Amino acid sequence: MLRRPTHRILIAVLLGLVTGLGFALVAGPARAAGGTRIKDIATLKGVRDNQLFGYGLVTGLQGTGDTLRNAQFTEQSLQSLLDRLGINVRDARLRTRNIAAVMVTADLPPYTGTGSRIDVTVTSMGDATSLKGGTLLMTPLTGGDGLVYAAAQGPLAVSGFTVQGQAEQLTQGVPTAGRIPNGALIEREVPGTFRDLPELVFELKNPDFKSAIQISDAINAWSLSAFGRRIASARDQRAVVVMRGRQMNQTRLVAEIGDLTIQPDTPARVVVDQRTGTVVIGRNVQISTVAVTHGNLTVRVTEAPEVSQPAPFSNGQTVVVPRTEVAAQEQMGKLAILGGSDLQTLVRGLNQVGLKPTDIIAILQAVKTAGALQAELVVQ
Repeated sequence: MLRRPTHRILIAVLLGLVTGLGFALVAGPARAAGGTRIKDIATLKGVRDNQLFGYGLVTGLQGTGDTLRNAQFTEQSLQSLLDRLGINVRDARLRTRNIAAVMVTADLPPYTGTGSRIDVTVTSMGDATSLKGGTLLMTPLTGGDGLVYAAAQGPLAVSGFTVQGQAEQLTQGVPTAGRIPNGALIEREVPGTFRDLPELVFELKNPDFKSAIQISDAINAWSLSAFGRRIASARDQRAVVVMRGRQMNQTRLVAEIGDLTIQPDTPARVVVDQRTGTVVIGRNVQISTVAVTHGNLTVRVTEAPEVSQPAPFSNGQTVVVPRTEVAAQEQMGKLAILGGSDLQTLVRGLNQVGLKPTDIIAILQAVKTAGALQAELVVQ
């Protein structure tokens, strides 16, 4: 008789756990999808990459390397390399086509220790047609201060290729550029550590006063519940300063702040690229009520010359008589009223006119001139 209540209690507990787990699975993604993480829209000042570059040689190419007579720097580099190996080729006329001079670039992540490896990018400098199958010889990589921070070496991974015949050539991708995954070995660390930062400053990738205030409020709301005090303040539209505390490890503090979510504000902006016909309209773009009509005038000029031949046994000459046909056609334009408080209304109004991207660009520029476009128009 005592087992039935026990079973009922166990069943009730299991149902509660399942219900709570289901609620957590539903509520968790909804909370994450409701905003943007701070670490996705802001970076920590002082924690950045450092660019490295170097000059090297790639060997092992299948006749697709530099022509030494055209790329003299490749010949000089090869001679200097062989001289260091004890081989004198100064008076020899080198004709090899399996070597190419390249530039090697890489990004050194922050606080990377000695012995770590990073990826490098290799690009050709001479007239080599392809770097496929080549191997980069050891190349020192220097920073902006002239010091060597890494050394790169290894086989190249090239995705592009080129095939050439006597009358046709086929090229896909860029065969004169490649990458070496984990191809550089760190030899020197960048001075400074995370603990040496004078203060924790989060810099917004898209500076905005409202977004900076939202980040500060989100951090303070979290710190009040965790530490009982406010630790963040917005310095300007770009930076949010966070006070260091002894209650939490600095690394954990930055990690916790980075996972906080906000709704970043976006400026009202319309970006137009006339070369590709691309139009990007921001969410907050508004157009005051305005009537727009747009029509296209097409003028076609056709040249159809005729040959006039003289009669037989006459003294006339065969001449070409020009003949030109000019036709003009103007399409009927639709008069539409544009205006709306949101992006959907604006796009719906532009679609009613039935325009091409180039026509939409012309209309947006005219609406901006009329003062009805309540946004910044950026023409690229």
